[in-house]
Amino acid sequence: MMIETISEQRCFGGIQGFYRHASTETGGTMKFGVFRPGLGSTAMTPVLYCLAGLTCTEETFAIKAGAQRRASELGLILVTPDTSPRNSGIEDATGDWEFGEGAGFYLDADKAPYASRFRMYSYIVHELPALIAAHFGGATDRCGILGHSMGGHGALTIALRNPGRYRSVSAFAPIVAPSQVPWGQKALPRYLGGDRDAWKAHDSVELIRSGHRFDGEILIDQGEVDPFLANQLRPELLASACREAGQALELRMQPGYDHSYWFIQSFVADHLMHHARLLQA
Repeated sequence: MMIETISEQRCFGGIQGFYRHASTETGGTMKFGVFRPGLGSTAMTPVLYCLAGLTCTEETFAIKAGAQRRASELGLILVTPDTSPRNSGIEDATGDWEFGEGAGFYLDADKAPYASRFRMYSYIVHELPALIAAHFGGATDRCGILGHSMGGHGALTIALRNPGRYRSVSAFAPIVAPSQVPWGQKALPRYLGGDRDAWKAHDSVELIRSGHRFDGEILIDQGEVDPFLANQLRPELLASACREAGQALELRMQPGYDHSYWFIQSFVADHLMHHARLLQA
């Protein structure tokens, strides 16, 4: 599990770094970011995985969210993976911001030609945590996960499918029902094929309806003037599914806020405190 350091800078008493490694799951080189909240500590530290959205990279959340100051105060490692494999060599995997490279949807593709490289679910759940534990002192039993937009979809589905692995989960403007909205209806058949039953494992609403639960409260912030709210995000579908299933959910509709990282910056401290309470208990 060798990694290569791309860069490291001192940041709020800790270190913000970016790294690359050869990934077994995605069959190529993957990049990721790590913020460590202190220097010289050997203790296993709580880890928060931060999944970005369409078009984003391992740098986006780290640079734009403004999370390091509060993460340093709270003693959280922040991990920012890339959103897909890169340089896949797959003809149709580039040139479309809603699909392929930069748009891996945090699933394991099982349809050619994507199945050999687009394995972001296994990368996030299995391979990356082992690297974080081995190289950065990240605790494997005190992990949380959050995400934005496509990354919010990833955070919710991964947490729901892996009970006990994550102590906390939250999202900003997540795609909660990809099987019912254009972004998902474009990506899911190309990654998974035309069987809609296969899509349900990557749809938060369908997972909750089928009996999956997160042992704790899901926190979501959603901007009320988000241009993708009505057509792509549909938080009311998740609220209804959670209400019917008895899944604890705090859905905060934020007047005047959109889909941007200005929105995330405005509420990221609330999310970090939500995770820290559960990860440090």
